[in-house]
Amino acid sequence: MSDGYFFSLDGPLDTMPVERQVRAGNLTGFGDLVRNLGGDPRRMLERHDIDPRAMRDPDSYVDSKAIVELFEDCSLAFNDSLFGLRLAHFQDPDVFGSVATLCRSASSFREALQCYATFIPVAHCPLVTLDIEEGREIAELRWHVHTDLGQTDQAQYKGALMNLKLLRQLAGPNFRPSYVNLTVDVRQKDLAEVESRFGCRFRGRSPTNVIAFPAATLDHPLASANRLLFRLLGGYLERVRAASRRSIVERVEDYVRGALSSGTCSIEQCARKLGSSVRTLQATLSDKGLRFSDILERHRVELAKSYLEQGDMTLDDVAAMLGYSEQSSFGRAFKRWTGSTPQRYRRQLDLREAA
Repeated sequence: MSDGYFFSLDGPLDTMPVERQVRAGNLTGFGDLVRNLGGDPRRMLERHDIDPRAMRDPDSYVDSKAIVELFEDCSLAFNDSLFGLRLAHFQDPDVFGSVATLCRSASSFREALQCYATFIPVAHCPLVTLDIEEGREIAELRWHVHTDLGQTDQAQYKGALMNLKLLRQLAGPNFRPSYVNLTVDVRQKDLAEVESRFGCRFRGRSPTNVIAFPAATLDHPLASANRLLFRLLGGYLERVRAASRRSIVERVEDYVRGALSSGTCSIEQCARKLGSSVRTLQATLSDKGLRFSDILERHRVELAKSYLEQGDMTLDDVAAMLGYSEQSSFGRAFKRWTGSTPQRYRRQLDLREAA
């Protein structure tokens, strides 16, 4: 340990959504649902300029307005005024990514909801703001979107049911919402089905999106509590939030840092992760005098030196962590970067420490 820290990270291990982006986990189950309804999911996605490969990578990001318009388009195309609810049926709370994991590791329902409200804008969608209103008998989870995305009924239906799924997962099978209010313009013929799916009284045309539940639930302990995981993941997300890494260069750096060890670190994967095209990403980096390969190599050099300083990592381990399938390939690259082999570099470190 050094500087009083048990562990440290040089920066975020992954990119985070910015501006009008949302996590592609929102598309989980989309292909199955559309095919069940007799449609072509790829064609529907491409109509809204969404890369179909986003369905296979829930940690990538897509444009929020494109998602909203996609759901409304599907509602019209399939004559299904509750398309958003049906899509939510195919999903579980892990569509919220690391935030859902953090919530499950909290010690109490109150602590979980506080984390949920704090980190959803960081790791899932920056446009969404959540807060918890606590009364004597009833507490409310409220949320709203900061920008005008047009007609959002299907996204609101889906979002409400996913929020409810998370609350039920946290509080257990006995959790019962008191009521749900949404800003949607619900049709009278849909009211019974909506209330059945939510499991409570429902009101549309509300000024605010609300899920209400007994206030006493806030103090319930969680069976899934894990203090170690909570502190590790919560501390990481808090550092990400404080860092406010929003520039394109910072986001590419974050992607590279997280993807290096996967062996699939590429500009194509990076562009898809950031919700961009390769050409646009290349042009943006070029305007700043950079290339993706430059960023990739710089991080490999920095991480290689850092890993070699850790005596418990073998050279095979270091090579794998940097995305090389063979130690020999890493050795040649390291010598090109530094003029020294990894073995010689590590021996020199040992000699300096012994002196």
